[in-house]
Amino acid sequence: MGQHNSSSSSNEMDSGFRILEHPSDIGLEVWGPDLAEVFRQAALGLTSILVDPASVRVRERRTLGLKGSDNENLLVRWLSEILYLYDGADFLVSDVEIRRLQDSSLAAILKGEKVDTGHHQFRMDVKAVTYHQLNIALDENVWTARVFLDI
Repeated sequence: MGQHNSSSSSNEMDSGFRILEHPSDIGLEVWGPDLAEVFRQAALGLTSILVDPASVRVRERRTLGLKGSDNENLLVRWLSEILYLYDGADFLVSDVEIRRLQDSSLAAILKGEKVDTGHHQFRMDVKAVTYHQLNIALDENVWTARVFLDI
């Protein structure tokens, strides 16, 4: 089980993500001080499953707006869109700026670059984001989410 913490604050456990092992899937458990950071960490976690995130540079910015029926649906749609950008548009996300996250809608700027097979270190193919054991919760001022990916 790998763990990554990309928090820039002095408290290293404020936000981050952890990869969860599962027989036919791979999961992400993400956490942060607010829901926006959870969505950001989920995007970074997905990238870390696809490629070595250190190999992805910020060369482009793309805006993205989404709506969902609830926060769980929005998280699946968010990660599915990031996966689509990778599979369909050859775009890898290296960082995310969440501009707005409220009322099951999200506006964000995705930072990254086009896939470069000579530069990027690929790790695993992800087929889809699933609703299996999907959960978003607030507990003691820490937001957490768990989502599994079909590999």
